[in-house]
Amino acid sequence: MSPKNVVTGSGALAGLRPERQPSLSTEFVVDTQHKRVSVRFGKKLTFKDIERYSKLLQLNPSFQPTYAEIVDLTDVEELELEAEEFLKLADKVDPFSPEAKRAFVARTSVQNHAARMHKVLRTQRNIEIFRSVQDAERWIAT
Repeated sequence: MSPKNVVTGSGALAGLRPERQPSLSTEFVVDTQHKRVSVRFGKKLTFKDIERYSKLLQLNPSFQPTYAEIVDLTDVEELELEAEEFLKLADKVDPFSPEAKRAFVARTSVQNHAARMHKVLRTQRNIEIFRSVQDAERWIAT
């Protein structure tokens, strides 16, 4: 994949490559060649982290709401989301269209709970939960 097809973002440092960014709670890549977004959240995940990611993604000129998304939750140890925040994320913050394929990668019960909540609240969406990024990538590619 050529670098011009990938745009990265992390916190306030959108546009810098992940390997050059300080340790922040969210890193994402917009891959225009494969028409997908990959995001990886850090150890602590809050409503503000997800909201910031969504805003940066929407400001990214390479992003299209129909792109697929792979959400890697495997590093998340602390999830600070209230019930009303889950609803707000699903109804107002989520920038993806109903046609977009969404793959969550989760290994712990906390991570699985967060992914299931989003899947339940966005029932018209094409959302699945996987145990590995490789499985998520295979499903997105089909």
